[in-house]
Amino acid sequence: MSVTPPSVSTRIASIDILRALTMVLMIFVNDLWSLNNIPDWLGHVERGVDGMGLADTIFPAFLFIVGMSLPFAIRARRKQGATPWQLVQHVLVRTVALLAMGVFLVNGESINAAAMPIPRWLWNPLCCIAFILIWNSYPKTLSRSLVYGLKGLGIATLLVLAVIYRGGTPETLQYFAPKWWGILGLIGWSYLASALVVILSGDRLAGLLIGWLLFAVLSLCSAANLIPTGGIFSLIPHAILGGTLPGLAMGGVLTAVTFRHYQKQQRQVKMTLIFILAAAVLVALAGLTRPYWGIAKLGETPAWLFLCSAITLLAFVVIYWIADGYGKQNWFNLIRPAGTDTLLCYLIPYLLYALFRLVNFRFPPELLTGAVGLAKSLALAMCCVFITHGLNKAGIRLKL
Repeated sequence: MSVTPPSVSTRIASIDILRALTMVLMIFVNDLWSLNNIPDWLGHVERGVDGMGLADTIFPAFLFIVGMSLPFAIRARRKQGATPWQLVQHVLVRTVALLAMGVFLVNGESINAAAMPIPRWLWNPLCCIAFILIWNSYPKTLSRSLVYGLKGLGIATLLVLAVIYRGGTPETLQYFAPKWWGILGLIGWSYLASALVVILSGDRLAGLLIGWLLFAVLSLCSAANLIPTGGIFSLIPHAILGGTLPGLAMGGVLTAVTFRHYQKQQRQVKMTLIFILAAAVLVALAGLTRPYWGIAKLGETPAWLFLCSAITLLAFVVIYWIADGYGKQNWFNLIRPAGTDTLLCYLIPYLLYALFRLVNFRFPPELLTGAVGLAKSLALAMCCVFITHGLNKAGIRLKL
């Protein structure tokens, strides 16, 4: 069977598909809390335990894919005439947006319902609706005054929510504040660090490799408690200073740049062999570091960084050959919306759970147990993909 490589100037289907698969799995594992009698290996491993479940591989895969998209996005903006400073400004705006969304959703985890003027379950959907109003890519045919009005309504909603927020206990009420950055915030910090490396390196492989090595060393130093905690170091978010999370994104950057190089030369077999070799080296590094700090998502250990990078890299190789190599992109058509509007798809479960609460809908216990329960969670994830597709067709598409 012949293999026709895609043009490097077009969108790479395999990256979108890998992102879509990762998002479907993220929604799936995030719904496992509602199930009973399911295999332990599907969920997260508890803090302090040396091990990794399926759920512990999803977030790092997403960070890796964030890195894979970066070189293509930045090169496209450079071709449009963007200066380095304009690129940095764009990165900063996207980072702030992700941090803001992360902080609002995180505050929803510790609401003191008795001290709030709205029900606890309304917090997340109101936040998500505000996010959509602010960051929707509105049709150009829509009047500017209406667009600004909708964006302003979204901003006003977030401001009101921040003012009325109360968390903690009745004895120690807490006001709205960054308690931690949440998944979206951690993605934001990782995106910022890796994007700055791409911009400052001029997209050169040597500079990118140095960036990855820097974050890998930081991950090792953080695990060994060798990073000072005071002075200027206290100003750097742990999500960056810890090295592990931006290291995952930088692994994706290196993969994308290598991919682009060999695609241009139409040497896909050599590219595949290099990726397999790189994955083998990463697995070996995970094996070497695991005896010291274990494999732990919550601990952000070096072994977790190396092993999850290897897993995602190999997953990309397989999907590349299926989708781009042999042209079987249609196999993944059902989930494609989760790869092209991933942020919107990520927000849909918050809205669905609120809708269930609003209409007082509960799944029968028979649908929450064992294999049937797993099928229910997978169906929920696919439902989120279909809703995303429908909203896209209706003109709702998030773009930071």
